[in-house]
Amino acid sequence: MASNKIALASAQQPIKAELSVFTMSDEQIMNHIYATHVHADDDNFDEDSLFSIVENILKRATVVADNVMLGIHGHPENIDEKAPKVGFTPPLCTLKHLSSLMTCKSPGEEFAHKTTVSILNNLSNYSWDSKAVLTLAAFAMEYGEFWLLTQLHSSDQLAKPIGILKRVPTVLSRPGLQKHKKATVELNNLVKVTLEVIQCMFELEKLSIYGTKDVPALSIAMDRIPIDVYWAIITIAACMTQMCCIINDEDRTQDLSPFAQKINYTLNLLRMQITLCRQQIEIIEAYRKLSKLLQTPTEIMEVFKALIFGKDNVQPLIDGSTNRVVNIDVLKKKNVLFYISALDITIDDILILKPIYEGIRKEDQYKIVWIPIVEQWTDELRKKFEMLRFKMPWYVVQHFSPIVGIKFIKEEWNFKSKPILVVMNRQGKVEHPNALHMIRVWGMKAFPFTTTVEETLTNRVDGIGSVWFDIHPNVSNWIKQEKYIFFYGGKDNEWIQQFNKKAATLANDPVMKDKKISIELFCVGKGGKGEDDPNILGHFWNRIESFFFSKTHKNTEQDIVTQEIQKLLSYKTESGWVVLSKGSRLVVSGNGTTMLKVLEEFDKKKELVREVGFEICFKDHYEKIIQTGRHCCRVDIPMNAGKVPEHIKCPECPRIMETYISYKCCHIDGPMNALH
Repeated sequence: MASNKIALASAQQPIKAELSVFTMSDEQIMNHIYATHVHADDDNFDEDSLFSIVENILKRATVVADNVMLGIHGHPENIDEKAPKVGFTPPLCTLKHLSSLMTCKSPGEEFAHKTTVSILNNLSNYSWDSKAVLTLAAFAMEYGEFWLLTQLHSSDQLAKPIGILKRVPTVLSRPGLQKHKKATVELNNLVKVTLEVIQCMFELEKLSIYGTKDVPALSIAMDRIPIDVYWAIITIAACMTQMCCIINDEDRTQDLSPFAQKINYTLNLLRMQITLCRQQIEIIEAYRKLSKLLQTPTEIMEVFKALIFGKDNVQPLIDGSTNRVVNIDVLKKKNVLFYISALDITIDDILILKPIYEGIRKEDQYKIVWIPIVEQWTDELRKKFEMLRFKMPWYVVQHFSPIVGIKFIKEEWNFKSKPILVVMNRQGKVEHPNALHMIRVWGMKAFPFTTTVEETLTNRVDGIGSVWFDIHPNVSNWIKQEKYIFFYGGKDNEWIQQFNKKAATLANDPVMKDKKISIELFCVGKGGKGEDDPNILGHFWNRIESFFFSKTHKNTEQDIVTQEIQKLLSYKTESGWVVLSKGSRLVVSGNGTTMLKVLEEFDKKKELVREVGFEICFKDHYEKIIQTGRHCCRVDIPMNAGKVPEHIKCPECPRIMETYISYKCCHIDGPMNALH
């Protein structure tokens, strides 16, 4: 309580001459006004009705003032008026008291600040919005009455003597108009701006029904309201002082220019905040609309419009095959593949969809549409967009505003930064939330790209073979010939050379030749037969990663296929790894140390090949060695690739894997000096 009294005393003290209110920070202003505010306890105060009356007064009064300064006679017409609630009773005593606090004060910012703090102390139990509108109402009574008398004093016998008391003839005289015209115009303009500032505050209050959690911009705007109210009230106090100076025909007047500069800044800031709030609210409304539409889908066009465009803002598409603008009706009654991405996609990302585009264009029942996700468009991003769209033969959304469905896309379809491909049927029902993973693995074999097709493909025991089936022409031929293939790679070149030597020795062993067991070697990415194509390594791991997401996006129970694909994914960070397949069927896989040991000791076991066969013999020996010691198993999953499982079972034991967070940069945007 003592600290509050100290703060209150501090707030009531005038500002020191060396500290101008116009150079004070928001924090310093809050220190001056904080102690004046008590939690609003007058919930019955009808601030909306009072503000309606104030608007009616000031809109007409400012028009009258403008007309008088221009020498125009007549009453203002065509001004929309707002009606207060029936039975509204204005707080006249409060308004009279506030008016007395502002009337006949000396010019200067120090006195304006002192008056403002006094007003805030008197209105301590009102909400911040109410403080502003009550102060403006007190000013409007004086301002409105004065300009009303200018209209009536020459024709109404009662208005004439009242006008004399209010010094109306002095202001309207030729000397008075010439002397105070500039000051009166500045005052009138400042009244209009202050009225608009308080209108913005009321609009923010109405928007607050959406809550600050869903509308982050609203939280920032509402936090600033006390500061905005301070500047509104101090400006009103300055306006009242100026009005008194003009009416009293004083030589010294209030300099309104710093107040005008500050209140215009406040108005612009409020307008920007309201615009941002409306954008965020539009996104919330779009989210609700999309959720409702997708619960009972009817037509793809309705979903598409709700996903991309705001109200009455439907834009045409660009047909990438002709580079012409087309109406969105081209999607009517079509199955649509929505390719959703940021602008940081690569040519390889685009090339993945080219075979799909060629495969479905003959059908004419399937269309691809690129939806670029950009939070804030710039000239540079527009140029990047143009460059990318020219490489796409399918339809493109050209809408240089944030799409309204962005919240839905991020939260419901798990878009983070990596591209996704949402498949919808002609009724607007989602057939797959991200078919891009299975397209990377199976291509057109996954058509029509539904979750049912994906489940069938991923559950096949030999489905893993799709990862390496067409990775290289030689591999494709070996798979067709049902040969055994050692796929191997890793970060340790010395291990790669050792394994290559041991595996080649095994492949050429007389026992293998005698049993007509054909073994081929394929080094993925480094050396050997994989070195001809530098993209093979990335292609290989991308497919494994995509297979993993296809297999786990429904959080199904772990089966043999899931276990094997997780094992393969865990090898990505190993210094060495090996996969042995028979055609497209995976036989066994393991880390480099274990598999090299299997080969080194297999020479002692190879005679068993004649009895039980190579495959059984090799797998049995692998199982014996792996039981002697297991190494840590690590699976890296990019968090920006869409929905990821919350828990993953270890592919080599029944435990749940521990979760870690790591950060990685591959410098794909170019050298360091290019980024500055």
